[in-house]
Amino acid sequence: MKMKAAVLRETGAARPYAKSKPIQIEEIELDPPQEGELLVKIAGGGLCHSDLSLINASRPRPLPIVLGHEGAGEVVEVGPGVRDMKPGDPVVFQFSASCGRCVNCLGGRTQLCESHNAARAKGHLMGGGSRLRDADGNEVGHHSGVSCFAEYAVVDRGSAVKVDKDLPLADAAIFGCAVMTGVGAVMNTARIRVGDTVAVVGLGGVGLNGLLGAKVAGAEKIIAVDISDDKLGLARQLGATHTVNARDADHIEQIMDISGGGVDYAFEFSGTVPGTETCYKSLRAGGEVLIAGLAPAGAKFEFNPADIVTSEKGIRGSYMGSCVPVRDIPRFIELYRQGRLPVDRLINRSIGFDEINEGFDSLTDGLVIRQILEPH
Repeated sequence: MKMKAAVLRETGAARPYAKSKPIQIEEIELDPPQEGELLVKIAGGGLCHSDLSLINASRPRPLPIVLGHEGAGEVVEVGPGVRDMKPGDPVVFQFSASCGRCVNCLGGRTQLCESHNAARAKGHLMGGGSRLRDADGNEVGHHSGVSCFAEYAVVDRGSAVKVDKDLPLADAAIFGCAVMTGVGAVMNTARIRVGDTVAVVGLGGVGLNGLLGAKVAGAEKIIAVDISDDKLGLARQLGATHTVNARDADHIEQIMDISGGGVDYAFEFSGTVPGTETCYKSLRAGGEVLIAGLAPAGAKFEFNPADIVTSEKGIRGSYMGSCVPVRDIPRFIELYRQGRLPVDRLINRSIGFDEINEGFDSLTDGLVIRQILEPH
């Protein structure tokens, strides 16, 4: 079938993107779903820094590629062998399908599936190859097995989590990345306890979800850290007990003073080395840094190994919030229904295809938290 899709063919375009237009809206040929796959009509796709990292070349992927990894939609067709989904089912995408057989899947870390990682690196689905072709018949890659900046997507069955029909699907897109990554880092990876003190560094869509997760988990002090006063103000509205502007020369001293000698957990959501340094320097003895933000490929963070030994500090990664999506997406949606995860407050606006380049300008400049592309 033919459809419209947002295609990235070159990276590192000059700013503003509204002028250089690195993303082009093209008519793409989408092949039907194969064994174990779904055809989904896209309701909405969230503009995320992970998409931006492809556009600005900080984390390269094979090109050309249809962007979009955080999204939701409605099943239109099921491929052979799919028996637990049917046309009309509403789904939220998750960007790391799993094979269930590799060493990571067998060890309970399905978000680190070796088979999916190998397919994603090629821009392919787990069944092999791409289902996307341009007007000249050339292969176009899938972004993280999803590519939801399009009117339709063919995805692996494991990339879709069925949700309730009464959930507004366009807004539900945010559960597929920002909510899982942020809330999951706090509740799954760190497993913070009631009374813990935390610093949340970087208040984008993922970081603010981390803040909400810390509030749900019962953190005593939640110190929100960013360079934007507007985002710090929103953080206070969402439950931060304290805020610190990272532009202040003494911002680490402020965190240490607020926390009474350092935080139990510092969450790095900015995807920057300075953010990681702030986290590490803000720990108490025995504290831990959780890094969930994706820094540019090749970025380096230095630390003193002796300090880790003598203070028993820890540094750990959190990918996709250590989530089991089929378990955690419904759980987080239920917290949203209860009013405990007001993630709808993080959505600034909906946009169409014609605004997508401008949308990534706004994201780069820190003017928005989440924008939802509605392709229909």
